[in-house]
Amino acid sequence: MTKQPLQGKKIAILAADGVEEIELTSPRQALEEAGATADLVSLKPGEIQAMKGDIEPKGKYPVDRVVSEVKAPDYDGLLLPGGTVNPDTLRLDGAAMRFVREMYDLGKPIAAICHGPWSLSETGISQGLRMTSWPSLKRELTLSGAEWVDEECVTDKGVVTSRKPDDLPAFNAKMIEEFAEGDHSRRRK
Repeated sequence: MTKQPLQGKKIAILAADGVEEIELTSPRQALEEAGATADLVSLKPGEIQAMKGDIEPKGKYPVDRVVSEVKAPDYDGLLLPGGTVNPDTLRLDGAAMRFVREMYDLGKPIAAICHGPWSLSETGISQGLRMTSWPSLKRELTLSGAEWVDEECVTDKGVVTSRKPDDLPAFNAKMIEEFAEGDHSRRRK
């Protein structure tokens, strides 16, 4: 029998059109294999268009829930995949950014890869955190008060960040570990 450390946990995956496909599918598979239920939450109902490298359209993925209708207390963790267009679109949506901030304020673990940390700087979450991202976000994250480092996977106060698809094995493992730990509010005070 396989150990499922996330059995009974419900994870929100916040993504929009332009999401980097492998950064959506690989962590989602890891979450589900660990026993979690993973809801794809987006800005509108229907499907989102995934990409490879922002230029090559890949699969379309059905949206489970619309962000304006979800509540942070209903979830145990948040995954923010990258792609350039996806997080840039999300950070312009008030409901999406309120959901991200509320997840953090409630002590929920958050995992963000590649350009996913844009939502963390947009909401002020990055201030005071040690984190990584795709290199082009270094300046924005630093200006938002983060200590940016060029490492495969970084965890600080229940926030897991990684740089790129090559980091997915380390990112997925650490994400599952942090999501299994649960409430991180005591570390965020």
